[in-house]
Amino acid sequence: MPLKQYRPTSPGRRGMTGSSFEEITKSKPEKSLLAPLKRKAGRSNQGRITVRHRGGGAKRRLRILDFKRDKLGVPGRVAAIEYDPNRSARIALIYYADGDKRYILAPNELKVDDSIKSGADAEVKPGNALPMKQIPTGTLIHNIEMEVGKGGQLVRSAGVVAQLMAKEGKYALVRLPSGEVRRISIDCLATIGQVGNVDHRSVNLGKAGRKRWMGWRPTVRGSAMNPRDHPHGGGEGKAPIGLPGPKTPWGKPALGYRTRKAKASDRMIVKRRGK
Repeated sequence: MPLKQYRPTSPGRRGMTGSSFEEITKSKPEKSLLAPLKRKAGRSNQGRITVRHRGGGAKRRLRILDFKRDKLGVPGRVAAIEYDPNRSARIALIYYADGDKRYILAPNELKVDDSIKSGADAEVKPGNALPMKQIPTGTLIHNIEMEVGKGGQLVRSAGVVAQLMAKEGKYALVRLPSGEVRRISIDCLATIGQVGNVDHRSVNLGKAGRKRWMGWRPTVRGSAMNPRDHPHGGGEGKAPIGLPGPKTPWGKPALGYRTRKAKASDRMIVKRRGK
């Protein structure tokens, strides 16, 4: 999917790029697969800001996606490739042989009128979902389950792809986009191919307003604040950070300090991602 270059009619347009959307075949979403999406603006159930720099942006509706791919053995046809404002990847509308309609993540090579299928007897081709014990070693995959039947949780963003490295007993070794190698049950489903919209990472927004349309508010540097607002604030002129290293607004170490908590699935990690 090539990117679209804009003419420099203003400073904001100079260098700006955007998606050409030439792979999109349908502009209006399927009504039965829509749900309302309430905006939280980064606030918790107590009304307090827990995620900074969020708010505003265009109104969206949720597209209900099938991450479980549990229509086992039922063939489906790709009716359309659509835009989803809630994710970086494109989505594909599938008409199944039994009359059901569902959205899935659109892989890179999936086209309208292609056939797809889920289950152990499915062919190894982009868009088909199979248990990892049925997928050949070395195959590129995405939308990977971490628990059998829970639905795909890993590798769902635009352009990302994982690789099935090996199979050891009841586990498969999968190399994720981060470089991490993880052990996953061979009974978990994964979808063949790379997630579409590969050029998403190369888009240049060009101006701050375009980020505001996405629901992001401005980020202010700590050094531009007062001492009561941030540990980096205050001083005459451009003062250095000082202190023993950079801090968050709440005084915790920042920029490189590891904050990942231990979790039960850590025992499945064979090789950590690079620092």
